[in-house]
Amino acid sequence: MKTTLALALAASTSLTSVAFAEDAKISEFRIGILGGENAQDRMTSNECVRAYVEDLLGVETKIFTPADYDGVIQGLLGGTIDMAWLGASAYAKTYMTDADAVDVVMVKTNLDGSYGYHSIGFARTESGIESLEDMKGKVFAFGDPNSTSGFLIPSVEIPKAIGATMESGDYFGEVRFVGGHEQTIVAVANGDVDAGVTWADGQGDWLDGYNSGALRKASDSGLVDMNDLVEIWRSEIIPEGPIVLRRALPADVKAQVTEFLGNLHTQDAECAYNMAAGETAGFFPITHDAYKNIIAVRKAVESN
Repeated sequence: MKTTLALALAASTSLTSVAFAEDAKISEFRIGILGGENAQDRMTSNECVRAYVEDLLGVETKIFTPADYDGVIQGLLGGTIDMAWLGASAYAKTYMTDADAVDVVMVKTNLDGSYGYHSIGFARTESGIESLEDMKGKVFAFGDPNSTSGFLIPSVEIPKAIGATMESGDYFGEVRFVGGHEQTIVAVANGDVDAGVTWADGQGDWLDGYNSGALRKASDSGLVDMNDLVEIWRSEIIPEGPIVLRRALPADVKAQVTEFLGNLHTQDAECAYNMAAGETAGFFPITHDAYKNIIAVRKAVESN
């Protein structure tokens, strides 16, 4: 089935691109990893993927860990990054900037087969904060402006919940960007901010950091003890972001990498766990259509 998917992806490329791809060769393959945790952890979590792809394609394969989400987006747009697992909002920005830059190929699934997750608002247990109502006048943290769960969705849903804007001093005492998911978790845990948002599948046990997501990674690594944190808000379901490949890549390269991703969970469950930031049923096909609503939301937010 996955071989059929890979061939279908190759066939979907335009005739011009296919003609180019038949003669095209690549000398290296570059994987971009979104910000959200420190660079070394990002490289360690994805080293197995890098090694597999290098062996598969027979060319040097490198991991790039830009400081922020936009570094990966610009790399895809500029042709210096070939593959990335984007958040839905980061994909929206990529598509809105250049609709022909990348192909959507796969999505990470949860244990129940779904591919949704949530933006999770959280605070320190000892703070006594249990809801957004308790956050009036306090410091609230976003992650990265190109993050779906760390900015886009909460910036739309939270104002509706509190009846106020996210501007500093309107409802919250201060709203600040802290850089990414790991930075948000650390800032809340250390008391630098009163609450923040990050991503999780919302399935499984809170004390594990749920089954997958930034809280799971932070819990697994010992960065936080989930007993010290409490959930205070949860967004509506968000579509998990896509794994994308640069459209200008040769068709056979795209087909091989897509098939590899589809087989990864069966081939090496530990590698899939590391790449997926926790438990997963594997990576499965997805198309651009799954992200049309997120693109519309981002356009609306940017037009205001």
